[in-house]
Amino acid sequence: MTAAAYDPLYVAFVAYFNRERDYFECHEVMEQLWLEEGRDPLYQGLLQVAVGLYHHRNGNIDGGVKLLTAAIQKLEGHAPVVLGIRLDRLIEEAKAHLAQLLRHEATPFPFRDLDIEIVDPALQDAVDAFEPGEEAHP
Repeated sequence: MTAAAYDPLYVAFVAYFNRERDYFECHEVMEQLWLEEGRDPLYQGLLQVAVGLYHHRNGNIDGGVKLLTAAIQKLEGHAPVVLGIRLDRLIEEAKAHLAQLLRHEATPFPFRDLDIEIVDPALQDAVDAFEPGEEAHP
């Protein structure tokens, strides 16, 4: 795909996720894309990974568990590489994070960010060029 082939909202999502670590903005841009694209479960799953991390970062362990569980269910079954990213690696990391959250009460662990591994150079270029606030909002 070329950079132009990626929706600007998707590029914004990946940039906010990987570079800015702003999971609230991830939710904002991906929710808009999800609605525009007919509520595609793949987009919803990506959105839910971000929201699960947002909840964990803010101390809402139950919310993190709920959202990461839902995200994994929606993302499993897709191709290992989709939309220019290693979805299989993101699923593995989300599962590991969820497993730690499920044991959080007995064994608390500090919040840590996850990364979306980009495999398409065109997507990486678009993410590198992204400036926060340039995504299209209605």
